Amino acid sequence: MAHIEPLARDAVPEFRQRFEHYASTRGFVPNSILTMSRRPAIARAFMDLNKAVLYEGTVGEELKMLVSLIASQAAGCRYCQAHMANLSSIYKAADAKIRAVWEFETSPLFSAAERAALRLAYHAALVPNAATAADFAALKAHFDDGQIVEIVATVALFGYLNRWNDSMATDLEAHPASVATRAIGAVGWAAGKHAGS
Repeated sequence: MAHIEPLARDAVPEFRQRFEHYASTRGFVPNSILTMSRRPAIARAFMDLNKAVLYEGTVGEELKMLVSLIASQAAGCRYCQAHMANLSSIYKAADAKIRAVWEFETSPLFSAAERAALRLAYHAALVPNAATAADFAALKAHFDDGQIVEIVATVALFGYLNRWNDSMATDLEAHPASVATRAIGAVGWAAGKHAGS
């Protein structure tokens, strides 16, 4: 059960358009953002950063979603794992690829460029951080400096979200829970403390 309940969608009218966008693209409005909305300046800053990091630039959204998924798996945040399985699916990652993301080093479903990005995401999400010069050398074989900034920004964004949702025990919404059960459930995924009650 969440430590702080999310607000109702209509409690912050200034976010009506953004909440409608989330509902139409994801199928729901995230409880994490509804909870952040108790302090609108924090929610607004987060939504702006989320948009700039995940939906702008030249790194494809599918890869950014998979980077977010691996970072969330490394951090252990079940809420974010479910959300990123959902968004990976929305951005055209097949269930087989989502399910195999933890085996990115050996699965034939991933390219060398994807492996480099996912390896950095995994190492950078660990505590303590395990990213190395070798990780960046591997990235530079496939991505320019601006794209590397996008990849690291994606991992860093989820450092915030993983801490937020695990600390708040944010209740997981039904839609991403269903996608995660379908897409990554075969490898032992469960909502954990985010199951609500």
